Amino acid sequence: MTFEAILFDCDGVLVDSEPITNGVLCEMLNEAGWLLAPEECMRLFIGKTVRSEAARIEAETGRPLTDAWMAEFYARRNARLQAELVAIPNAPQAVRAVHGLLQGRIACASGADRQKVEMQLAQVGLAPLFAGRVFSGHEMPATKPAPDVYLAAAAAVGVPPLRCLVVEDTVTGVTAGVAAGATVLGYSPSPVGHGSAEALRAAGAVQVMADMAELPALLQAMRVAV
Repeated sequence: MTFEAILFDCDGVLVDSEPITNGVLCEMLNEAGWLLAPEECMRLFIGKTVRSEAARIEAETGRPLTDAWMAEFYARRNARLQAELVAIPNAPQAVRAVHGLLQGRIACASGADRQKVEMQLAQVGLAPLFAGRVFSGHEMPATKPAPDVYLAAAAAVGVPPLRCLVVEDTVTGVTAGVAAGATVLGYSPSPVGHGSAEALRAAGAVQVMADMAELPALLQAMRVAV
């Protein structure tokens, strides 16, 4: 198979945002009456949107998930991200390398809201490489694990999904990439547990990287067309 484009997830693949976002969510759920440890909150919500779990949140807290609560979550989350966010180790260098190899045929396809994705890419210096090719699951008929956001990204770069590589770090995201008809590479520094290499392979990732620095060489080994 010859691959002509790469479609990247954002959180956990390009930026180390998940502990920050999960930390804010865990704090707010605890304040609302759902007493969760950070590890359990991560297990329940990683790869998902808060609104997709509205019924569970309302059942556990006994309160409606209001627009005001979500607005406070976004505000607190964004403030923490702006203060603390860093790139995933070696991700910026890997993205720049494959951008050159593929003559710019890359895109970012995230389950998060567009404001968050674009803010994060700008913070770590990657926004110019994804200009005009950022896609949010919030703007699709269905978000991950549905394939919609990856199908939109593939269409934008002008490459059939079959000839796209997707890079994902969650079971939800791998499922979306596979459903789109793409070949999925996993990224996980952990060999076992939730979000582990084992879990990503079980969901359909053909290979799992422990370091994003592996991506350019792996891409060349897979005989990328340029």
